[in-house]
Amino acid sequence: MKTILLQKRHIHTGSLILVNRDYGYHTEENTSLIPVQEHTPDILIQRRAGILLSSLMEQINGWQHIVPVSGWRSLAKQQTIWDDSLSENGLPFTSTYVAVPGHSEHQTGLAIDLGLRQKEIDFIRPAFPYDGICGLFRKRAADYGFIERYPAGKETITGIGHEPWHFRYVGIPHAAIITEHQLTLEEYLFFIRQFRHGRASYHFRRNSQEISVSWLEADGNGCGEACLDTELPYSISGNNFDGFIITEWRQCDAYQKELRRASSENRSVPQPGMA
Repeated sequence: MKTILLQKRHIHTGSLILVNRDYGYHTEENTSLIPVQEHTPDILIQRRAGILLSSLMEQINGWQHIVPVSGWRSLAKQQTIWDDSLSENGLPFTSTYVAVPGHSEHQTGLAIDLGLRQKEIDFIRPAFPYDGICGLFRKRAADYGFIERYPAGKETITGIGHEPWHFRYVGIPHAAIITEHQLTLEEYLFFIRQFRHGRASYHFRRNSQEISVSWLEADGNGCGEACLDTELPYSISGNNFDGFIITEWRQCDAYQKELRRASSENRSVPQPGMA
């Protein structure tokens, strides 16, 4: 076992950070962005999310019928969108469908707005129905780490209107847990707090993998110490307000085989770290 030291800045990084009306995004630095697809080089997304989104689209031949509408946005871009919508649509509409600058998931690089391919596409509210290819995407999304971020009936929790086109990368297995329990990200982060690191874990099985998820509360200085078996895969994400979510792959046949092969060849296997 090894103790991993977590600093205050780590609270604000990772695939599970909560960015909403109450918790703003803390940095504009994002060097791991890639184009969502080669035909839309100006629409960017965080690298890991982009790789998995591409894999999902390849599986369902999604890009034939679905188009990326909006990915990563700078603070300045979000401010422009807010100001333009405020001028054109008024405050009630804008506050329902556009996040306040500094509090938008799009600034993280982990969010993507998708639209059904058609002649005209509404930038703020693109069509993304629950049937056809869009329904198939939604059905498979959790397997690739994505959730529908703003579902109907949860508006008072998320602070945003129902947006069937807005998807957020939270990673595996979190997307599957959130989808299975019909939670929002806000609800999930508070749900997982009952499973304290070092005491209890939420156990999730995925094929041959046994994954455990737990929560580590930051100390008074915003820091923490996670005790982990670093010979097994793990990831750590901040929640953006008071702690960290620890994900450990307790059983992973492919990884174990690679460890044994590497040991016999006297070489090391790169270890996962911050997610």
